[in-house]
Amino acid sequence: MAIHVTATALPEVKLIEPKVFGDKRGYFYESFNGREFAEKVTPDVEFVQDNHSRSARGVLRGLHYQIAHAQGKLVRVVEGEVFDVAIDIRKRSPNFGKWVGVKLSEENRRQLWVPPGFAHGFLVLSESAQFLYKATDYWYPDHERSILWNDPEIGIEWPLEIEPLLAAKDAAGKRLIEAEHFA
Repeated sequence: MAIHVTATALPEVKLIEPKVFGDKRGYFYESFNGREFAEKVTPDVEFVQDNHSRSARGVLRGLHYQIAHAQGKLVRVVEGEVFDVAIDIRKRSPNFGKWVGVKLSEENRRQLWVPPGFAHGFLVLSESAQFLYKATDYWYPDHERSILWNDPEIGIEWPLEIEPLLAAKDAAGKRLIEAEHFA
């Protein structure tokens, strides 16, 4: 088996750890295998878009979601380290408004599956980080929404050492109580 999958405190959000084969030459691992993903994480998922971002220390991206054309995201870091967060924003969920955060890095090679119905964001902990993610739907700017990264009702415990660097849309994010939710 090439991956080990663990449910997080939010059972639909999965932590994926690949089996890494390494020796003095370097290492190899499968970063994605559709058959194994369907068997161990979730069936019937089709990824349609790959995204790659590079950010400096202290950049906080998110908390993003699309209210229509909801995206599932399989995220990983190939350079540096981030604190990655998912929030359940499904109004009928018993976990509505709860969050989970994990460190993803080039060293631990972990991935996080963030299904549709969850907002997502990350904070860069290293000097810089390259962040890759596969998405189950295309980006539609008209449907993109942002929840305020420091909403006190959510209470995310960001490992901040400096004031985060935010995009204007993230600084203007809505509090969860004011935001559009999924049913």
